[in-house]
Amino acid sequence: MSVTAPDPQRVREASLEELHRLRLPLPPPNFALCWEPGDLVELRPGDEIEARAAVLNVVLARTVGMPPKLAMTWLLEAKLVDRLTLPEWHFVAEGEGDERSFVLHLEALFALSWLLGIAMDLDPLRPSADGLLERLPNLPQGETFTAWRCRTLAAPRDAASAATLLDLYYCLDWSYLEAERRRLPLPGQVDSNVVGQRRWALEWAVVFTGPYHGPPPNWEEVDLST
Repeated sequence: MSVTAPDPQRVREASLEELHRLRLPLPPPNFALCWEPGDLVELRPGDEIEARAAVLNVVLARTVGMPPKLAMTWLLEAKLVDRLTLPEWHFVAEGEGDERSFVLHLEALFALSWLLGIAMDLDPLRPSADGLLERLPNLPQGETFTAWRCRTLAAPRDAASAATLLDLYYCLDWSYLEAERRRLPLPGQVDSNVVGQRRWALEWAVVFTGPYHGPPPNWEEVDLST
């Protein structure tokens, strides 16, 4: 259900305060807001976020040796084959593509898990939590998609909190890239790849409605260029 998005200027001020606390470069004064006053915000439906998390879980399993036939069988039984993007399909079914780029999706999966309420927080100083994969479908033991959903009983975050975190990661993405460009010390155990993956998931899952927003993008259509 859509709700009025929080005041974007106050949210941005809090994001900039966090960057300052982390001693990261601050974006320029004209750095765009993620939404405008009066915009509405909602999360994608919970079952859609669960499906994306399950697909990424299979993609990651393929990077550590899950056989393609077993991976595709699991997705077929879960009725999730049509949720694969074209690059994911080529990788899962045929092993084609840059495996390193798919490994990075662990952090996007961490952000999706936070949105579903099965990960506690997205600390910008720390990598994904230990035990994250234990909260996802147990593929080695053959746990089905349905059984996983019953086991986890996801409780999605509220849209306003997700939007606030999206703004922080939007700013962090710029700051980490700038810090790395200037070879400045980073404040924690993560780099711009981690931040970018988490932002990717948040940008995909948080949906705004307003005069400057189009329809929500597909996974591969998320724009991280700004």
